[in-house]
Amino acid sequence: MHVNRFFSSVVRIQQERGHQVVTAGPYRWVRHPGYAGAIPAIVASGIALCSWLATALGALGVPLLLWRTIIEERTLRAELPGYAEYAQQVRWRLLPGFW
Repeated sequence: MHVNRFFSSVVRIQQERGHQVVTAGPYRWVRHPGYAGAIPAIVASGIALCSWLATALGALGVPLLLWRTIIEERTLRAELPGYAEYAQQVRWRLLPGFW
């Protein structure tokens, strides 16, 4: 979020804020580093609490974040100028070598 001032809880293009493609920081290697960090954090938080229930509930959130990544990717490709070119240069969505 420090590098990407357009990071938001809502999938939308922030035209009023001059939304543009961010290519600095971790965005040089992966297109969605926030989600790449959130997924292990969700699972790890249940483990850190020594709660199998919290771990299982957190794991249920992983498919939701993956789905959101797909929706956001579609929106950015369709509506944000320059994103399609960026996506061709930065191949990985979440982790280098993985999806």
